[in-house]
Order: sequence, then C-alpha cells, then structure tokens
Amino acid sequence: MKKIYALVISLSLVFLLAACGAGKDGKNEKTNTLTVGATPVPHAEILEKAKPILKKQGVNLKIVKFQDYVTPNKALAAGDIDANYFQTIPYLRVQEKKLHYNFKDVGNIHIEPIGIYSKKYKSLKQLPDGATIIMSNSVSDEPRMLLLLQKAGLIKLKNGGNVNSRIDDITSNPKHLKIEAKYDAAMLPKIYKNGEGDALLINTNYALDAGLDPKKDAIAMENEKSPYANAIVVKAKDENNPAVKKLVKVLHSKEIQDFINKKYKGAVVPIK
Repeated sequence: MKKIYALVISLSLVFLLAACGAGKDGKNEKTNTLTVGATPVPHAEILEKAKPILKKQGVNLKIVKFQDYVTPNKALAAGDIDANYFQTIPYLRVQEKKLHYNFKDVGNIHIEPIGIYSKKYKSLKQLPDGATIIMSNSVSDEPRMLLLLQKAGLIKLKNGGNVNSRIDDITSNPKHLKIEAKYDAAMLPKIYKNGEGDALLINTNYALDAGLDPKKDAIAMENEKSPYANAIVVKAKDENNPAVKKLVKVLHSKEIQDFINKKYKGAVVPIK
C-alpha cells in the first residue's frame, strides 16, 4: 500500500507540474502573440516584412487578411484580432461615430495617394463633356476624392472644400461630369479593367492588389502630402500594450521604410 500511495503521489506531482507548465506556456503565448487584421496589399505585405524582426523581439505576429473596409473593425471590436492596419484616420473617425467603437489609433505608418485611372484617356484634359467619373461609396473617401478632382481643375466645391465635402457641395462642373459613388472600393479595379466609366478613382491598396502600377497607370494622383494616413488601430484599453508598441516601432524603422520605398516606388509613402 505504501508503494501504491507513493506512486499515486508521484504521478499527481507529475501531472500537477505538467499542468502548471502548460498554463505558464499558454499565458506566455497569449502575451507574446499579436494578431493583426490587414488588407492584403500593401498592409499585409508590410506586416510580413516586419514579422521576423518582431519575432526576434519576442512578439509572434499573426496576420489575418481581410478584403474589405468593414470587417476588420468588426473583428477588432469583437476581440477576434488585437489590432488592425488598413484604414485612414478620417475613415476611422467616421466609423467610430457611426458604430460607437472605442478605438485608438496608435501610429501613422504610411500614406497611399489615391489615383485617377482611365482606359480611354491619357490625361484629365482629354475627358469629354459629360464624362462619367466613378469613385467608391466610402463616406470618408468621398471628400478626399472630390478634393482631388477639384485640385485637378475638373470641379469646384463650396467654400473651397474640406473633409466633410459631398457631391452636393459641387458648385462648378464645367465639363458636366457625371460623378458616381455607388460601388465598394474593392470592386473598382475590376470595373476599371472591364472598361466601365471614363475615369475611376481607385485606392492604392486595391490598385496594387489588382496588379496596377499607380505611378504608371494612373493619369493623376493625390499629392504625397495627403493627410489621409494609414494607421495601426487597437481597442482603447490596449493603447499601451507592449507588443503593439513594438509593432509600431518596427513599422517606423528604417528597414521597413526602405522596404516600402523600394517595393512600391512612391505608390505607398512611409511616415517617419
């Protein structure tokens, strides 16, 4: 009986230590794993480049790819991911107001100048009277795109335009352009390739993902000093998460910035 009792005690200790070890490892894994949602290009590509650097710093970066602008914020709010990297600050503000998200932007990483594309014309000056201009139905992108059309001299906006401008605020349209904003941003490259419309305004991430070269294929582009920065976004309570801070620091590093400049050749501009 003593031998059996001793064996039971020994086995209990083994299972107890194993359980403690598993619990400890589980906690460490949870602490060191950072799950970030991103659109494929350029966000996920940039994160992939940062992944081995973060690994050396004790952060296991897990990347979840999304094909739209709505789901990443829903996933963050639900706790399915720890952060996301796909949206501009104006878009974030619109979503926070509309859906009451309690998020925090913790680092501006890059700018993606929006381009104007056309399969029919090589310059904006060639656009005929009554030409159809297609842009996304994104509420936050609408003023951005209208301001680009104004800068190109195609329209004029009420009071010079601002981040709240809408199509109804157009005060001058000398070419009688038909401006449509009824498609999801992700659909625009396909619509462009199908030859629809006379000119289309396409977000750079979707243009790149579709194999377009913004610097060569766009007939006009947003200024590189655009205030529409793409940021790392987390729940407000995770603002000071050490793993998130490491991620932002790595994305601001010279290695990542050099990668962005070399790979995207001005179509994506890093923020220092």
